[in-house]
Amino acid sequence: MEREIIHLIKSRDEKGITELLVHCTPLINYIISPILENPADRDECLSEISMKVWNKIEQYDEAKGSFNGWLTAIARNTALNKAKQIKNNLSTEEIHTETASDSPGPEEILLQREKEKALKNALNTLSGKDKELFYRKYYYMQSTAQIARELSTTERAVEGKLYRIKKKLRKILGGDGNG
Repeated sequence: MEREIIHLIKSRDEKGITELLVHCTPLINYIISPILENPADRDECLSEISMKVWNKIEQYDEAKGSFNGWLTAIARNTALNKAKQIKNNLSTEEIHTETASDSPGPEEILLQREKEKALKNALNTLSGKDKELFYRKYYYMQSTAQIARELSTTERAVEGKLYRIKKKLRKILGGDGNG
């Protein structure tokens, strides 16, 4: 079904968006719900996500990862931008203008990339379960309660595991690992 959706959207067949919404809305809602609490905001965000998929489908590269991974990244980033827009009570145009005027310089961009690479390398030292837990909490912004419920454990167990993961990452990244 995934390949059919990609083909339809690349062919500019509107049925592709319909199929995307039918088959991928549960996944998208799973990603955006922890970020956007208001159902109306989630609906608006879902519309934005489908438009971004339509407009950016040519950027999807199967060699770089799965369609679901690409889609969840778009969903997460769109939801974060929407939450930021709501928080700041700004229009989309104002956010783009503000972002452009506050753009980092070349040195800041290089430092940020180096930090991201170091974090990615540190995350790759974690076990699969630890990495999943870290991403669920800090990338997909799921609540501790949701994670505990879905992993059939307690919130305290999740918090303890996250504490140990952060401590290990701090140690790898050159921090003291004590906080």
